Amino acid sequence: MKTPEPQFLDIDGIRTAHLVAQPKEGGEAVLALHGWGADSTLMYPVGERLAPLGYRVFMPDLPGFGQSALPPTTWGVSDYAAFVQAYMDANQIEQVFLIGHSFGGRLGLVLGAEQSGRIRKMALADSAGVPPKRSLSSRARLALYKGIRGGLNKVGLKATAAHLSAWYSNRYGSADYKSAGALRETFVRVVNEDLLPYAARVACPTLLFWGEKDDDTPL
Repeated sequence: MKTPEPQFLDIDGIRTAHLVAQPKEGGEAVLALHGWGADSTLMYPVGERLAPLGYRVFMPDLPGFGQSALPPTTWGVSDYAAFVQAYMDANQIEQVFLIGHSFGGRLGLVLGAEQSGRIRKMALADSAGVPPKRSLSSRARLALYKGIRGGLNKVGLKATAAHLSAWYSNRYGSADYKSAGALRETFVRVVNEDLLPYAARVACPTLLFWGEKDDDTPL
């Protein structure tokens, strides 16, 4: 089935695109949250399969992705989680089953800990939220880079420091970092947040499933 055109809502001043797949009558609510760099069209094949089973599936484009407007400032995971709560309120959704892929899984961890009364169960696919353990050489390289960049800025060689930053990002930055565009500062903030303390407080039943060859968010 062809993905339909999105509908639009205003969520706390942010023009938000979303898709909804639902049965002919009623049904329990499912919230499907996409990963970084994706949008609601990634989740739509899930929604169109759940709708005939009696579920109303809500799939927003998170701010800065798909056809939704950018967040007004540099956001962290908690900001996106607060947006999801506002989105639920705007759609008069009290409780949901939550499906989160990658970045959507980050939001699931925060929501599962902070809004346990609203999340009935979760299914998290290749969920992000745990910073990777860097090798000793990687940590040393990063420390050296930051030291040189800081020294260049201190002596007024800002253009040289900017060239160094561009080279380092091109050489060692992830594909998501390189393609983040206007969300680059948000991306850096998000990926450096350790969500294990939130994960420890998730009380709802949660299914984790993974691709064994996932190098970006390894099991």
